[in-house]
Amino acid sequence: MPHRQQEVGTFTGIMAEIVSRLSFTHRRLLRFPPYRFIVGLGHSHRFLIGTPFLWLILFFLIPFLIILRISFTEAEIASPPFSDLMEWIDDGLLQITINFQNYLELWEDKIYIHAYLNSVKIAFFSTLLTLLIGYPIALAMSRASKKWQLFLVMLVILPFWTSFLIRIYAWITILSPTGVLNNFINWVGMGIGLIDPNSPVTLHILHTDLAVYIGIVYGYLPFMILPLFATLIKIDNTLVEAALDLGSPPLKTFWQITFRLSLPGVLAGCFLVFIPAIGEFVIPDLLGGSNVTMIGKVLYDTYLQGMNLPLVSAISVILLLIVIIPIYIFNRIQAKQFN
Repeated sequence: MPHRQQEVGTFTGIMAEIVSRLSFTHRRLLRFPPYRFIVGLGHSHRFLIGTPFLWLILFFLIPFLIILRISFTEAEIASPPFSDLMEWIDDGLLQITINFQNYLELWEDKIYIHAYLNSVKIAFFSTLLTLLIGYPIALAMSRASKKWQLFLVMLVILPFWTSFLIRIYAWITILSPTGVLNNFINWVGMGIGLIDPNSPVTLHILHTDLAVYIGIVYGYLPFMILPLFATLIKIDNTLVEAALDLGSPPLKTFWQITFRLSLPGVLAGCFLVFIPAIGEFVIPDLLGGSNVTMIGKVLYDTYLQGMNLPLVSAISVILLLIVIIPIYIFNRIQAKQFN
């Protein structure tokens, strides 16, 4: 026991010496203005405000500008596989060559236009279905007792403990013509006499738009439920009770009080589903196959077939602009509500 106390005392002494040396070094470095500026930045409100902006600049704005630059170049068999946007010529002149052919090709080729429109359509209706399914679930979770709410939230996020790719492959097993759903319907139908055992039903859901809708709604449903639950749980239930006591019908009370107060959660959930769904690749590729055309799948196929990086960059820029439009609308709505 004394030996153990001696070891603890030695360790404490070493740590105290390290802290003392660091404090001494810190005081010496405070003589230099750059060090004082860095230390002061950590205690300033500008640091807190500037951190997310720095994150957006490094991981969004700069990569976007790189993709935008590549989209105005021409594909070449070289390294890198595209031409220079700017180059120095004789007499020190800077020549800028902007190529709009990639964007013209997107406009003239009906495959890309169809892919964009189909992606917007599938993302929109998937978001709507996710909202219709997720809102009652989130409302029920918010009305549950406190001891059950954490458990229900755990059930919502439980699918994230499994790989997204494995879960989509599981839907292939369920929706295939010889899958679980088809066999279950035949078993039930034959049991009650609605299906002839000699001519069983064959479902053709896989590789259709319906399969893609099922996959997107299943995959992104938690992203709709969680922001809705976070908003609904903050609503004062006494407002609903007061409206009911004053004779307001339940449906009218829900629409004018509960739903309107939950609009921030509705908008947040819709954008958390719509934005990734519009560029989804895995679900259309596995569940939709060649029968469903979405822009994420077209972008992947375009790059593999021709290795045309400028054309792929142009596809990405247009897709990003389509995504920015609803984000801009959302910010305007939020600003009006705040004002």
